[in-house]
Amino acid sequence: MEAFIVALIVALLWFLEKIGGTPMVIRPIVVSPLVGLALGNLPSGLLIGATLELAFMGAIQIGAAVPPDVLVGAGLGTAFAIMNGSGADVALTLALPIAIVAQSLKVIVFIIRSWFMDFAMKQAENVNYAGLHLVNIGGLLLQCAMYFVVVYMAIALGSSAVEGLIAGIPETVMNGLKVAAGLLPAVGFALLLQPMLTGKNMIYFVLGFALIAYMKLPILGLTIIAAVIAFIVCFEKPKEVMVKAEEEDLFDE
Repeated sequence: MEAFIVALIVALLWFLEKIGGTPMVIRPIVVSPLVGLALGNLPSGLLIGATLELAFMGAIQIGAAVPPDVLVGAGLGTAFAIMNGSGADVALTLALPIAIVAQSLKVIVFIIRSWFMDFAMKQAENVNYAGLHLVNIGGLLLQCAMYFVVVYMAIALGSSAVEGLIAGIPETVMNGLKVAAGLLPAVGFALLLQPMLTGKNMIYFVLGFALIAYMKLPILGLTIIAAVIAFIVCFEKPKEVMVKAEEEDLFDE
């Protein structure tokens, strides 16, 4: 029953993600708490979700790129950790290889879905809107079925094996995994910031570092300040530029 519920959650979240215009419900911050709630341990689900989200923050599918599958990784990593009484460090350790394996499975499904293109082209030539909707929903349901089967089989058949694997890990290795769990969120942030860090916005990162390191500002306070600065830069500053330009045009006239 636990395997069925978790598999159903993962499949439904993928369906909602695609049918709803990518509302980001397949992110670990959403998946893990739902899995934790279904398994009767919401606090662990929330903690694991926050940890995995930091690690997978830069793993977003854009265009033809297929990153590690965070949905399956978060779902199975959270389920195994909670079912075996482990914490966020074990969930993170399990989620990373699971997400990479699921990435390959998703590519296989994409290849199968490409076979639908001939049928879709025929429906488009015949202006058959119902047929096009059928192709779209059919491909979506195929991938939902893949997620359901993979998650269900992994939990139903692999929970005992995973439990034995975790129990057999030496304490020194577990301590190393805890250290890695603390470092991986920083790596995730670094990968996310790499394409964003330019000469124009470098000053904002310096300001944030100074507020945290020297003024001991809490995260919530820093977030509020950042939101205000972002509002000024995005909305108020362009208005001033437009007003100044209009005044210069009037002066020239």
